[in-house]
Amino acid sequence: MDIAKFIDHTILKPETRKEDVIKVCNEAKECGFYSVCVNPYYVPLAKKELEGSDVKITSVVGFPLGATTKEVKAFEAKKAVKSGADEIDMVINIAALKNREYDIVKEDIKAVVDAIKDKAILKVIIETCLLTEEEKIKACQISKEAGAHFVKTSTGFSTGGATVHDIKLMRDTVGTDMGVKASGGIRDRDKALQMIEAGANRIGASSSIAIVTGKGSNDSGY
Repeated sequence: MDIAKFIDHTILKPETRKEDVIKVCNEAKECGFYSVCVNPYYVPLAKKELEGSDVKITSVVGFPLGATTKEVKAFEAKKAVKSGADEIDMVINIAALKNREYDIVKEDIKAVVDAIKDKAILKVIIETCLLTEEEKIKACQISKEAGAHFVKTSTGFSTGGATVHDIKLMRDTVGTDMGVKASGGIRDRDKALQMIEAGANRIGASSSIAIVTGKGSNDSGY
């Protein structure tokens, strides 16, 4: 298995500098990672650095709280795609989900789906650590109904990350029609393989080098 092809090599910390993004892009090209995941501000730089390679660009929307309005998320997504993003990872409206305002949750996702149309892949971050089992299932169902391509566990900025249990639950809920991305706290090869075995077909990690080399990482980030 070429585990590198499962990985979105991620750098989303607010203090990230240009040289950090360039380093991540070079690592992605060298290791053959599926994509690099950067904040919208750095999409143009990543596009420049990855020109001529097959590494995709992922960017984030409504990140990390998911509390902006659907109009803002739609604009942010459209702008990121226009700047060069191939994939968008948006954070669900967690508050609306908690309030059982399911129409609002769906409209929020649908606004981004419509904004990027068929120009990019959409992953919906449901932030599993903040949800009950019922809410996790509902979030996955709504994401599928709204036309998203993936559901994703975590931002990596909340109280917890991906678990094998949640990946299995998400995969069981969405079936084979959607992707499942595991992210948050995946810092070594063994854990990444556990997520893939549980049903993940994408891994979000900042410890990507450690994952592909089989060596551990002390990185406390994404």
